[in-house]
Amino acid sequence: MSRTPSCRLAARGAGACLCFAIAAGVMYSGTAGAQPVSPAETLLFETDHLAKMQPATLVYQFSKRSNVEAAFTDSVELEVTRSKGQVHATLHFLSGKRRRELPEIDDAHGNPVLLGFLEHDIAEMKRLTGGSATYFRKRIRMALANSAQVTPQRITWQGKTVEGQAVRIQPYLDDPLHARFENYVRKTYTFVFSDGVPGGLYQVSTSLANAGLKAPGTVVARAAGQGDAKPGAAGTGKAESGAAVSAAGTPAAPGATQPGAAPGAPVPPQIPAIDETLTLVKVAAPRR
Repeated sequence: MSRTPSCRLAARGAGACLCFAIAAGVMYSGTAGAQPVSPAETLLFETDHLAKMQPATLVYQFSKRSNVEAAFTDSVELEVTRSKGQVHATLHFLSGKRRRELPEIDDAHGNPVLLGFLEHDIAEMKRLTGGSATYFRKRIRMALANSAQVTPQRITWQGKTVEGQAVRIQPYLDDPLHARFENYVRKTYTFVFSDGVPGGLYQVSTSLANAGLKAPGTVVARAAGQGDAKPGAAGTGKAESGAAVSAAGTPAAPGATQPGAAPGAPVPPQIPAIDETLTLVKVAAPRR
């Protein structure tokens, strides 16, 4: 397969391709000798995750833990319906001020939740670093093409153990421009897919791998399960490797001092420790 994918994340009904792969722009040469699509790219972008999907609403829990800004839990919902042999998908990604608007997708194949998470992540990287969204897309896509690790992954879904696959990348580890994003150079992305869960996508997570650098702050439990998980509480399902953990702490208020420091002494700049995890928690009846 040449590196010019058909892009199963395309939003044909919206009149534009939302394919994350093509959004990177510069990744495809268009020549006959193009490099084959990698197993990771195939799993993320070329697999029809919704082929067996019956009308339903997939409910994902999104959790952010951070020592530099407010942590939160929120929900992501994917409404899937069928009409005339085609799958129609509507994605509600987060809520309130955090909500990201994405067009409805007619004749959907790939799970749009993946695109929603990636575009959210890229927007956050741009906000936190001042870098270019196109640049971050390119680095993620290059990592998926050239250095992704694809490994077997067992997960627990609705009380049963099912087989799946995990894809892990570190897009910025070998980035020649990493000095601009030094605190993000070890950021790891993990994608967990399984044919045993509706919609194929079970979990997506990112971690800066800075948690061991002793930067105190506010965190919340990362949900990794199914059922009605309350904000800040973990569900019952889990990925058996890289399982989520929880902790608690107190954010440093603006102008606060370190324990034992002289009154009025400023808190040194925090080394960011930010984890974001999106996990399928339940399947509900379709809204329409």
